[in-house]
Amino acid sequence: MPGSANVAIQACNVDLRLQRAGVGASVVFSPDAHLGAAWLPFHDRLAEHFEVILLEHPGYGGGDAPPWLDRVTDLANFYLDALTQLDLARVHLVGAALGGWIAAELATRNTTRLASLTLIDPWGLRVDGAGGIDLFARTDEQALYDLSFDPKKAEPLVARLLAPEAEDALLKGRMMTAKLAWQPRLFDPQLGKWLHRIDVPTLIVWGREDRLLPTPYAAAWQAAIPGSRLVAVANAGHWPHVEQPLETAGIVHDFIAQQRAAT
Repeated sequence: MPGSANVAIQACNVDLRLQRAGVGASVVFSPDAHLGAAWLPFHDRLAEHFEVILLEHPGYGGGDAPPWLDRVTDLANFYLDALTQLDLARVHLVGAALGGWIAAELATRNTTRLASLTLIDPWGLRVDGAGGIDLFARTDEQALYDLSFDPKKAEPLVARLLAPEAEDALLKGRMMTAKLAWQPRLFDPQLGKWLHRIDVPTLIVWGREDRLLPTPYAAAWQAAIPGSRLVAVANAGHWPHVEQPLETAGIVHDFIAQQRAAT
């Protein structure tokens, strides 16, 4: 089981909640808006080979949002401060959905402490004509099923996220997501023109059946980040690391191992 800790990030006057497990090179995971800091079989598999650090974004997990948090770029800058305060170097940064958007924004700013970047179905770009689903036009239950490929397999996860004891965290998380991504919907019109600045090896992982952000988004990310590699995961929607955890963890492991072997 992972260990939990609260780390005071002095520059931002906020506690960063995180979970850690495993030993080896540091893999920092920036989670999506719906699952948040849930420790998954995907993390267990990576922790067999690396030290995995799972972040909990300020404003999620039932916690109150700090007054400085208005945009995704605020979180990107916050995590740059956090990496410095945690004294982490040669980090393999992995982000999913909202967490991928945050990770990409961070990497356009400063990759000094990064060894590689992995983006799993990230938000942040807009592809005209690509289709997709408007999360904000769906109920919580509908949105969770929309993110999944197999509704039957999603049922236990949906039940856990919608359980009465999770209601407060769900409400606060929904409000935080709306603040960060309501307008414009799930993207930053400025991000695309700066993705060329990402100068660390980058892997893009995409669920082949993603209905929220269909595969044209994957191609757009690969085209925008020089030298990036794209891998599609079959039988997975917006959450390949949840629906196909072992396969997705294997893809991420092999990518990181290649980068470590090359240095």
